[in-house]
Amino acid sequence: MKRFASLITQLGQTTKSNEKAAMLAHFFSQADSADKLWAIALLSQRRPRRMATTTLLRLWAAELAGIPQWLFEESYHVVGDMAEAIALILPPSHASGDKPLTYWIDYIRALDGLEEADKREKVIAAWQSMAHPERFVFNKLITGGFRVGVSQKLMVRGLAQYTGIDENILAHRLMGQWTPDDTSFEQLILTKDALEDVSKPYPFYLAHPLEESPETLGAPDEWLAERKWDGIRGQLIIRKGEAFVWSRGEELVTDQFPEYRPLAAMLPNGTVIDGEILPYKDRHPLSFNALQSRIGRKSISKSMLREVPVILMAYDLLEWQGSDIRHLPFASRRRLLEEALSAYPTDGILLLSELVPFDDWEQLALERENARQHHSEGLMIKRKASPYQTGRKKGDWWKWKAGAISIDAVLIYAQRGQGPSAHQYTDFTFAVWDGEVLTPFTKAYSGLADSEYQEITNWVNRNTVERFGPVRSVRPAHVFEIAFDGIRSSSRHKSGVALRSPRINRWRKDKPIREANTLEDLHGLLKTYGN
Repeated sequence: MKRFASLITQLGQTTKSNEKAAMLAHFFSQADSADKLWAIALLSQRRPRRMATTTLLRLWAAELAGIPQWLFEESYHVVGDMAEAIALILPPSHASGDKPLTYWIDYIRALDGLEEADKREKVIAAWQSMAHPERFVFNKLITGGFRVGVSQKLMVRGLAQYTGIDENILAHRLMGQWTPDDTSFEQLILTKDALEDVSKPYPFYLAHPLEESPETLGAPDEWLAERKWDGIRGQLIIRKGEAFVWSRGEELVTDQFPEYRPLAAMLPNGTVIDGEILPYKDRHPLSFNALQSRIGRKSISKSMLREVPVILMAYDLLEWQGSDIRHLPFASRRRLLEEALSAYPTDGILLLSELVPFDDWEQLALERENARQHHSEGLMIKRKASPYQTGRKKGDWWKWKAGAISIDAVLIYAQRGQGPSAHQYTDFTFAVWDGEVLTPFTKAYSGLADSEYQEITNWVNRNTVERFGPVRSVRPAHVFEIAFDGIRSSSRHKSGVALRSPRINRWRKDKPIREANTLEDLHGLLKTYGN
């Protein structure tokens, strides 16, 4: 446990991916097989379920520390993390034992079904046998909320450095519904899978944002344009009668999107298609928020398949009849893709991303302005003669996003940030007018300069009206322009809407609060841009 806790501490002290991968590789080289397997499980979101409520843990921690409950709560709001706050306020431990990670996983799972008094005794005994780093990890595990700043992809990179096995092969081996209870490190990681060699994707070709006028690209007839869809970029691979789907983050996501499995019987072997994993229902795309409900899940329910079905919006053909055709001009690959989708019907699972016709750049600019009417984010502009390259190469592929939508809103709530931002108010709730009442409609966390965050923090400290735990209700006095990329209806929000990627565009110090927008304005934007 000490070794794993030390790893988690070190990972939290750097933002550099290479350093994190090296730390993971070192941990795997030192840990025993059982702890290696549980570390892989935890870092790929296969964690034990919650065995104690945070309410009880807070109560027990305050009692053990000999402090009143209100003082613990205030401390927690400053720290911003429950597991960390508990670890910090507990009295020092004089124990020197070092049980392995696997021991503590079994210890936590054994709490299931115990009476509250017995559970309290076990938890306190665990706290008293650990130093601060192990307590922090233990608290994360017992609440079922173990999350660290490491993606599964980064964990796989560290595992690849340790084992010498290719990252894509490891990603393939880690897919599926395995748990540490039904496999071993040797079986899961070191045993070759017959299909792993055929599942490898091609490196993705990424577009650059177009920040200048499209006239700078030259003659319009050298280019093709299509919609920029708001989903997850992915590659569909059909080889040896199997379908594999990889995300742009080079994660194997086949299990998360079972809709694609039938394509293995519909398309010929040796087919690789680049496209967009897109939530799609009633003949038009759903919002990205809908897709988020499926991201990261290890199992997909039948109801979720009905409510948020997905298709693959096909952009490009990278492999055809077993041959790598990335060297061909985009226009030629596009023509082959059209012929393939025409020859092999795919029951609406695979759709062709249609081209946007244009004769001049002015006409294409109008298409960009109308992008949201087509439920898209903007346009992709691709040179007809371009091969399919690797990575973000400037010159041939451009993304031209539609301008952000914006609305002026009144600040009504503020909350301190976490970690380095804990001394400032950085999380805000904004409202629009509904008659004479301010109705909250969104939160926003980014967009101000450091000096502005400090200025608004000083103002909040002087103008707090009420306190609700870490949240401060403030006197309505300031207007901010809130920018966002999309809007949809939502029964979960009092305003009736939810925004896509809201952020603070600017602080409107020139505007009195009565000139902020209204709920009617917001619903007008929903009618224009919503889906």
